[in-house]
Amino acid sequence: MKHYFTKTETALWCGSALLITTAFMLFDRANPLTLAASLIGVTSLIFSAKGNPAGQALIVVFSVLYGIISFNSAYYGEMITYLGMTAPMSVFALISWLKNPYGSRTEVRVNRIHRRETAVMFAVSAGVTVGFYFVLKAFGTANLIPSTLSVTTSFIAVYLTARRCAFFALAYAANDLVLIFLWTLAALENSSCISVIVCFVIFFVNDLYGFVNWTRIYKRQNGEEQAIK
Repeated sequence: MKHYFTKTETALWCGSALLITTAFMLFDRANPLTLAASLIGVTSLIFSAKGNPAGQALIVVFSVLYGIISFNSAYYGEMITYLGMTAPMSVFALISWLKNPYGSRTEVRVNRIHRRETAVMFAVSAGVTVGFYFVLKAFGTANLIPSTLSVTTSFIAVYLTARRCAFFALAYAANDLVLIFLWTLAALENSSCISVIVCFVIFFVNDLYGFVNWTRIYKRQNGEEQAIK
């Protein structure tokens, strides 16, 4: 494991952890659960960027902690999404990644989905979005529209993750942008939420790196298979 992470990945994780901790010390301090969730989340992203199933296991833990944080801020959409959808689907994704290793169980075989499946995915996500809109409205969810949009991007992200498609990272990046907006609204009333905003800004950068690295992994895996043939 000494050389498992590149210098770039090591610097990315260390820088992310430092910024998250600094933001927590400056703006929060009262909610250690936020710090724990953020550090676990960014660690899951660096493992996921490597195609390592450990990333999915950590996302399950992050989802539970984030669900609790969201409940405390009356973001019931986030709570329901992460506890009722992201966490269970991350378990499914973990199983999928473990069943489809490339060479060893520390790297998943990267997959591509076709246009027909993509169309079905968007159709199902539209149905999920409409359904969740009325559920969240009934719960009196704060900032209903962006909260509903977060459900959409989260569903697409976890679906693509389970299907081992590199675009899952871009879907999560889109979700990060929605969450940055959501928590910015919350920060207008409670400055401690600024630490959560910083967390998702860092997640956004890590997710972009994840997409870049998965593209490299896909090319390498297919190049090696072509060489064998």
